Amino acid sequence: MGLTEGKNGVAEVLGKYRNIAAVGLSRDPEKDGHSVAKYLKSKGYRIVPINPFANEILGEKCYKTLLDLTEDIKKSIEIVDIFRPSQDVPPIVEQAIKLKEDYGRPLVIWMQEGIVNEDAARMAREAGLVAIMDRCMKIEHRERERALKSSL
Repeated sequence: MGLTEGKNGVAEVLGKYRNIAAVGLSRDPEKDGHSVAKYLKSKGYRIVPINPFANEILGEKCYKTLLDLTEDIKKSIEIVDIFRPSQDVPPIVEQAIKLKEDYGRPLVIWMQEGIVNEDAARMAREAGLVAIMDRCMKIEHRERERALKSSL
């Protein structure tokens, strides 16, 4: 795949992949775990909410875990976007690795701003996934759009 986790790799991920499983997507519109996904959906990304305490968020059916996704969604998810505390990340990455082994997807683990788990990132990378930590997809997307506009 050749993607890197640096600034260029982040921009490439945002430009190349459109299907996101948002783990920990919040029902609360005031939380980043809601507003980031809402923004990305407004920009044409497909958002699949993972939240065991909700049936629907942003007009999309919720799933309890990554492993509870339907077969067709398991085959299409490209990014697992994590909105959970750092200590909760390893089991999510383990589920993503299981999906990658079975379906060849996801391709990217993205831990939102403030979320860092080096062990989980190493696990993901060893399984062939790109691991991005401590970055907000909304902020990175806005910066990418600005850079694209200024290059025209």
